[in-house]
Amino acid sequence: MSHHAKDTRHHTIGAPLRGAGAISEKEHDPYKPKGKPSEPAVCPDCRAVFHAGRWQWLAAAADAHDELCPACRRVRDEFPAGVVTLEGSFLHDHHAEVMALVNHHADRVKSEHPLQRIMGTEATDGGVQITTTDMHLARGIGEALHNAYRGDLKYHHEPGQDLLRVHWQR
Repeated sequence: MSHHAKDTRHHTIGAPLRGAGAISEKEHDPYKPKGKPSEPAVCPDCRAVFHAGRWQWLAAAADAHDELCPACRRVRDEFPAGVVTLEGSFLHDHHAEVMALVNHHADRVKSEHPLQRIMGTEATDGGVQITTTDMHLARGIGEALHNAYRGDLKYHHEPGQDLLRVHWQR
């Protein structure tokens, strides 16, 4: 086994992600602030509000200062935390249905977690590539697709990097 293969974390759906080598965004994510912003704060791009120790969808207080949230920083820097690749004949035959499920899942998550968003969706030669601002959203999209349509779902994470790659195909 090559050194590269030893350092690569692969996971197939059905096996637990807990335990040794589990992915921790806190350890690797340079977009997670070291300290909390002073309150009240509002993101000038998305208008999420930092209140009670977390980013939320609230009305901004009149005295809120501008502070770019971690998700909007990722979008500006074009630096995703998740990359979801969708491929296969099922995707080709049911593209609109599959993408509706992806967008519904992402919208539901974003309504509760402002830092978990789709950054972009791009057609590729073999299917679709979706970038996200958060590893959990990327994983959740893969799991939603697998739960709805089955298929082959895999995760790939390089230790020391803040990027989760998810591959779904059917």
